Amino acid sequence: MRTFVVGGTSGIGHAVVEALQARPGEIVAASRATGFDISDPAQAKAFFEQQGSFDHLVITAGSQAPGGELSELDLTAAKAAFETKFWGSVTTVQAAVPHIRPGGTITLTTGFLARRTVPGTFVKTAMNAALEATVKILARELAPLRVNAVSPGLTKTEAYTGMTPEARAQMYQGAAENLPAGRVAQAQDLAAGYLFAIDTPSVTGTVIDIDGGALVA
Repeated sequence: MRTFVVGGTSGIGHAVVEALQARPGEIVAASRATGFDISDPAQAKAFFEQQGSFDHLVITAGSQAPGGELSELDLTAAKAAFETKFWGSVTTVQAAVPHIRPGGTITLTTGFLARRTVPGTFVKTAMNAALEATVKILARELAPLRVNAVSPGLTKTEAYTGMTPEARAQMYQGAAENLPAGRVAQAQDLAAGYLFAIDTPSVTGTVIDIDGGALVA
């Protein structure tokens, strides 16, 4: 079994790589750190043509989306975020599909704000909601390949290393106190969701929520 993890050198993607390394098979981790730009169609096509056939594609690569109300939103930054996460994911899938073996899977990454109404999060909401809608269409178009998404809530990763340790700890504590699960997810919690999507033959067109209960809080 060969699995490609795009975004696999850090955060949730790296946790997916580590989980897969406990199994037989080959794992290829690609990201900007390895020179792979998901928003470049020509590069994506050349990459997968060079790699040849494989079984599973996981995309965890994302983008920094600007926040704020629409009246004050930096639309240039918003479009750049959409170009990377949404169109980058679509570009990668399009380039990869011809090389995925029968019985293979594609698992994308969205986010709980796709279905949680929070003022000031227009870009993240639109971007992730678009991906979730796309997953359902691709599950039909690409069948019998299975297409799913994992939707994280707040997760402890290096994405927040720009904050001071005190601010970060306070953010995690405040979130945990308000989540039904009583804890903020670890990257390893999310990795289990991607493995579930790979392992379960009847799961396709599905969004797997791993958010500590944020959608019902």
